[in-house]
Amino acid sequence: MQTYESVLTQIETGLVRGRWKLGDRLPSERALSEEFAVSRSSVREALRVLEAMGIVRRSTGSGPDSGAILIDKPAAGLGSAIRLHVASGATPVRDVVEMRLLIETWAAQAVAMRCATEQLGAQHGVQQNDSEPYSLETSCLARAHSILELMGEPDITIERFQQLDTEFHVELVALAGNSLLEATMLGLRKAIQEYVAQGTKRIDELPVLIADLHREHTGILNTLLAGNGHEAAAALEDHIEGFYRRAIG
Repeated sequence: MQTYESVLTQIETGLVRGRWKLGDRLPSERALSEEFAVSRSSVREALRVLEAMGIVRRSTGSGPDSGAILIDKPAAGLGSAIRLHVASGATPVRDVVEMRLLIETWAAQAVAMRCATEQLGAQHGVQQNDSEPYSLETSCLARAHSILELMGEPDITIERFQQLDTEFHVELVALAGNSLLEATMLGLRKAIQEYVAQGTKRIDELPVLIADLHREHTGILNTLLAGNGHEAAAALEDHIEGFYRRAIG
């Protein structure tokens, strides 16, 4: 084990034991080097690794904002790592599709449960005359609904449609509230866009494809709004697998 790896292990131990929490500032390089009995260069290398992983944000200087701070979204580093791994070309398209299925079908059930809870609250609010009727526009699905409306614009280009398509799916995963799965989905984003773009080139009737996909997205949203997790997960699976079979498989 290299010295900087020992520093990483000891910082990890401190996090696990609650010595530091998100938002805290780590001790200075000098303090860490003295505590861990290593050189400052080893500490500096460990902090560079943590920064690349999205665990800390570093600022130079000697003021109150200098040093390494544990940031509030460390999962962002996971997304970067996945993007780089997929970009190497070693990951088959089928693996990307299967990962999507695992993430998005789970997310669908979580979001459907969230919608069901929202709907109960909205119904109670209507009874008390202090809430609007529950709908796509008033639910947690409002942003996904807005994306879907943009996807339905007349004369939309296939490139614009595909961009919005990816945003739609990332939004649904984000709504599930699991930061690690959201980071993984963001890491897969480019790989998804690339295989969808390549597959689309094999389809002649693009207006028909756009209409079909838009209809499928609409069905997914409506099923989520109804709070039916199993149906939403099945609809997403049919949607993802359907395009794969149609354009690639």
